[in-house]
Amino acid sequence: MRQVVLCIKTMVRLEAVLHSWRTVRADAAQAVEDFPADQLEFRATDDLMTFRQLALHILNAGNGLIGLLLDGEDNFSTPEFRERLKQYASGLGAQADAGEIAAALRSSWEQWESKLAAVPADFWAGMMTRMDGQQVTKLEMLQYAKEHEITHRSQMFVYLRLKGVVPPTTRRRMALGKK
Repeated sequence: MRQVVLCIKTMVRLEAVLHSWRTVRADAAQAVEDFPADQLEFRATDDLMTFRQLALHILNAGNGLIGLLLDGEDNFSTPEFRERLKQYASGLGAQADAGEIAAALRSSWEQWESKLAAVPADFWAGMMTRMDGQQVTKLEMLQYAKEHEITHRSQMFVYLRLKGVVPPTTRRRMALGKK
């Protein structure tokens, strides 16, 4: 009997990553607006970031990872990596209020999304080195950056729950269930 091996090479489409990230970012901005404004310094435990720090980290890490990627950096595992990220920081101070942070989250994504969508398709197949030394395509790195944001957005959602606030994703799901 002869065996046939079928190999299917799949790749996530850029448009899917961008569409998904747009929703993730919008929900992060909404979480910032929903969190009690006078409690942005709340942290679940002493060794975790405050809610404000999480929101600013999402903003600045997203800016930095996307900025470096679009500027052609292909090695994120160098000792200078964290320092190079800083050039893309939002400029918001450590005491930025909820409105400023939410607005910056939304406007920065609008800026990046159009730039990311304009990059030629062959760029995304190029290889690069991630922070952990792993070789990935640039599209895989973009997906990794989105997953990093999802991780911290999830932390923000836990903080919302600890304050008795239902996260935006759950509210959306609940609204669909009522229809």
